[in-house]
Amino acid sequence: MLIQPVDYRDPDAARKFTESLHNTGFGVLTNHPLSQNLLNTIYQEWYEFFQTDAKNKYTFTEKMDGYFSPKISETAKGYAKRDLKEFYHVYPWGQYPSEVSKAALEYYEHGNKLATELLQWVEDYTPADIKAKYSMPLSDMITDSDLTLLRVLHYPPLTGDEEPDAVRAAAHGDINLLTVLPAATQAGLQVLGKDNTWHDVPCDFGMLIVNIGDMLDEASQGYYPSTIHRVLNPTGEEAKKSRISLPLFLHPRPDVVLSERHTSGSYLQERLRELGVKK
Repeated sequence: MLIQPVDYRDPDAARKFTESLHNTGFGVLTNHPLSQNLLNTIYQEWYEFFQTDAKNKYTFTEKMDGYFSPKISETAKGYAKRDLKEFYHVYPWGQYPSEVSKAALEYYEHGNKLATELLQWVEDYTPADIKAKYSMPLSDMITDSDLTLLRVLHYPPLTGDEEPDAVRAAAHGDINLLTVLPAATQAGLQVLGKDNTWHDVPCDFGMLIVNIGDMLDEASQGYYPSTIHRVLNPTGEEAKKSRISLPLFLHPRPDVVLSERHTSGSYLQERLRELGVKK
C-alpha cells in the first residue's frame, strides 16, 4: 500500500486527497497553509511544560479538558496495557496552562479552519448514493461544535522498565470525523493496510497527515474507512528521545445523526468508556 503525498496547491488536490482517504484511510498533504514556525513553537514549549510538575495543576475535569498523566492514559480497545504517553486536552473553553503561550490556541483556530475545508473536499467527492445518506452536509456537522479537540501528546523516552508489550500507542481507530496531524517530532506512525500489513506513514517535517475516524466511517457506511493505526516504540538512540505529537480531532455536535444506530454524542460516550477514560 502506498500513501502518496498530495500537494495542497495542486488544482486537483481535492480529488487526489479524497481518493487517498477512500483507498487507504489516510491522506498526506504537502505545502499546506499551517505555519511550521508556529508548530515548532508549540512542540518546544509543550515539551518543556511536560518536564515540569506544573502540569499536575491542570488535571482533567469531567468535561475532559486538561492534563492526563501516564497512569490514567488511554487503553486501546482490545488491549490490557495502557499506552506509554501523557497528554493535554486543549479546548478554547477549557483550562489552559499559563506556563505556555497561546500558540496552541492559535493553531487550534487555523487547524480547525483547514479541517473544515478538507471536510468539504470529502463532501464534494463522496459518491451521490453515499452522500444521500448523510443527515446533513459534513461541514455542517461541526458548525458551532465545541467538541473539536486539540490533543498535545508527549511520549516520554523509554527507560527499559516499561511493562512487557506496552507501546506508545497500541493499534486503534480514532473516534471523530477527521484527524489532522502535523508530522510529529519523531517517526513511528504506522497504518494497517488492506493487505493486513503495517505500513509506515510519511512523516517528513512539513507534511500534514489526515486520517478518517469512526464517525465518518459510520456516516459514510464504510466508504471512508476508519483505518487502524499505531505508534511504535523506537529503538537505539531514538528510544532516549521524547516524541511530541499534535492531533486535532474534528468532532461533530452531540446531536448530529451519524446513522440509524448512532448520534455523535452516543457514539462518543460509548468509545470513551471502551478507552477507559470515562466510566
